[in-house]
Amino acid sequence: MGENGGAFSSSALIPHFFFFTHNSSFLIFSFFILFVSIYKEILKQYWGYDDFRGIQEDIIRSVGEGRDTLGLMPTGGGKSITFQVPALASDGLCLVITPLIALMKDQVQNLRKRGIKALTIHSGMSRSEAIVALENCIFGNYKFLYVSPERIDTEIFRIKLRRMKVSLITVDESHCISQWGYDFRPSYLKIARIRELLPGVPVLALTATATPEVVKDIQHQLNFRQENVFRMSFERRNLAYIVRRTEDKNAELLHILRRVPGSAIVYVRNRRRTKEVAELLNNEHITASFYHAGLDDVTKDLRQHRWQEEKDRVIVATNAFGMGIDKPNVRLVVHLDLPDSIEAYFQEAGRAGRAGQKAYAVVLYAASDRATLHRRIPETYPDKEYIRQVYEKLQFYYQMAMGDGIGCMREFNIEDFCRKFKLFPVPVDSALKILTQAGYLQYTDEQDKASRLLFTLQRDELYKLREQDDKTELLVRTLLRSYTGLFTDYAFINEDSLATRTGLNRRQVYEILMRLSKQHILKYIPRKKTPYIIYTRERLDVDEIILPPSIYDERKQQYEKRINAMLDYVDDEIACRSRKLLRYFGEKNEHECGQCDVCLGRKHGKKEYSEQSLRSELLELLSGETLTPADVAARFNVEREVLANVLRQLLDNGEIVAINGMLQLKK
Repeated sequence: MGENGGAFSSSALIPHFFFFTHNSSFLIFSFFILFVSIYKEILKQYWGYDDFRGIQEDIIRSVGEGRDTLGLMPTGGGKSITFQVPALASDGLCLVITPLIALMKDQVQNLRKRGIKALTIHSGMSRSEAIVALENCIFGNYKFLYVSPERIDTEIFRIKLRRMKVSLITVDESHCISQWGYDFRPSYLKIARIRELLPGVPVLALTATATPEVVKDIQHQLNFRQENVFRMSFERRNLAYIVRRTEDKNAELLHILRRVPGSAIVYVRNRRRTKEVAELLNNEHITASFYHAGLDDVTKDLRQHRWQEEKDRVIVATNAFGMGIDKPNVRLVVHLDLPDSIEAYFQEAGRAGRAGQKAYAVVLYAASDRATLHRRIPETYPDKEYIRQVYEKLQFYYQMAMGDGIGCMREFNIEDFCRKFKLFPVPVDSALKILTQAGYLQYTDEQDKASRLLFTLQRDELYKLREQDDKTELLVRTLLRSYTGLFTDYAFINEDSLATRTGLNRRQVYEILMRLSKQHILKYIPRKKTPYIIYTRERLDVDEIILPPSIYDERKQQYEKRINAMLDYVDDEIACRSRKLLRYFGEKNEHECGQCDVCLGRKHGKKEYSEQSLRSELLELLSGETLTPADVAARFNVEREVLANVLRQLLDNGEIVAINGMLQLKK
C-alpha cells in the first residue's frame, strides 16, 4: 500500500500487463485476475464493500486497460467508484471535471476522511489559492484534482497541467458537452483541448441522462479513439412514477406529504415560489425550508445541512438544488411545475429512493401547464431580431465604441439592464446565452466574487477588541496573521480557510464577521455570485451578428422536441410510466413496473358507473368525510373525465363545496 494518498504500488504492473499480452494467454489471464483482485482490495479498504455492483467493474477494467470509456449510470448508481478505484490503483493524479461545486466539496471531503489526498479548484477561489492547489498537485503526491470546466482553459492551469502526472481524465455530467443534450454548456467543449496536452491519457465520461443521439455525440466531442459504452439499466424498481391531475396543487401536495412519510424534495420553477410553498408547509406543521441559486453560500449550506440532518423534512427548491447532494433516504420528490425535458425530470426524480426503499416521484399536472410549458420556447429562444437588439443595447449599456471591447470584462446586473431598456430578464438571459454560444461574447453567472474585508479600526485601537469573546479574538488574530493590507484597503478572504485555521465552522466565522461589521470594527462584504460579460471579440454592427442554424434553429427544434416529449409523458394514460421513460433513453424492457399510476389503474380496472349512480355514491361518501379531489379519484375506479363532470355538476348545483382544496357536502 502507498502511504501518500493511498495509491497501490502495484500500479507499476500496468505497463507490464500490456508488454506481455502478445506472449501468453496465460499471462493475460493472470494479470487480469491480479488487477480485479487489486481493485477489490481498494474497494474493501476505503469503502468497506466486498464487491462491485452493476457495471462498476466493467467500467473500471476498461479504464484500467487505458481505453476511453463512457459510463451510463442512473442517479445513485455509484458513479464515483468507477474513477476513484482505478485512480487509486494507478500512479499519478486523476483529473475530475465537473460543473458542480457542491459535488466537488462533498467528494473531496469524503476522500480526505478516507485518508486519500484530494483537492478542488473552483470559481470561488482566488488566483493565489488556485496556484497553491496546482503546485500541490505537481509536488504533493495528490490523487484527485476536482476542477470546474471554466478553470481548465485558463493559461495558468494549462501551464501547471503539463507538469502533472495525470493517469485519468474523468468528465462528470458529460451530457453537458453535447449540443443535442438538455443542459449544453459551451465551457465543456474546451475539455477536448486538454487531451492534446495529455496524449495517451484515457478519458472516462459519466452521465445519468443521455439519449442515443447524445451518447454518440459525447464520444465524438471528447475525441474517443473508438466507441466504448457501458450501460447500466436506468430502471428504478423501487421508485413509483405518478402523474396526478389537479387544479389545486397546494392541497394535493399537503395530502401527499401527509400520506407519504420521510424526507422530501419539492421542485418549483421560480425562486419566489420556493419561499411561498415553504411557508405554506410550515403553516401546516410540515417543517420546510427553501433553496435557490440567488441565496448566499452560507444560507444555502445551512439549509442543505438542516435538510440532510432531518431538521427540516422538506426542501422546496428550483433545479439549482440536488446535483451532487448525497442523501439516500429521500422518500418523495414532487414536481409542482413541469420540467422542460424528460432528462431534467428523470435526474431530479431519481433523487428519491437511492437507498433502495420504496419511494415516489410525483408530477402534479394542471390544465394550464401545457400552455405554460409552451411559453418557455420563445423565452428560451427569442426571435433573432430580439437577440440582436439585446446585443446592441449592451453596447449602449457599457458605452462600447464600434471596434472596441475585445478582452474587456464587465460585471453585469441583469435587473438594472432590464430596467434601463424596459426588457424582461428571462428572454434577455436567453439572448445572452445564445450570443455566447455564437462566439460574440461570454456571459457567465458562474463567477463568484470572493468575500472582502477591511478593518475600520486602526492597529493601535485593537485593544477595544478585548471586550469580545474568545472565539472572536481567535478569529481576529487569525485574520491578521493570514492577510496583509487589512487596514488600508479591502482584502479578499476565504471563510472556509479561516474556519479550518481557527477550528470554528463556516457559519460561526460568518456570524462573527457580521457582528463585527455591525459594531463598526470592520467592513465585511460576503461572497456573492456576480454575472459577467466578457467580450471575446470586438464590438460589431448589429447587422453583422449571424446566428447559424447549429446555434439557433436546430437547437430550438431540439428544445421543442424535448418539451413535447415531457407533455407526452404526462398526458399518456396508457403506457407504463417507467417503460416510457426507459424507451426515451433507448432502453427497452418487456415488463411493466406495476406501481405507477397507469399500471395501478389498469390493475384495478375501471368500473362502469351511470352518471346518476356515481352522483349518489359521491354524495354518500362526502356525507361522512371531507376529501381532496385526488382522494375522491382514488376511491372510484372510473374514467377521470366522467368523475370530473359529475363533480363539476355537484359544485355548480351547490350540493357540495370546495374549501381550501377539500370537498365536502354543503351544510
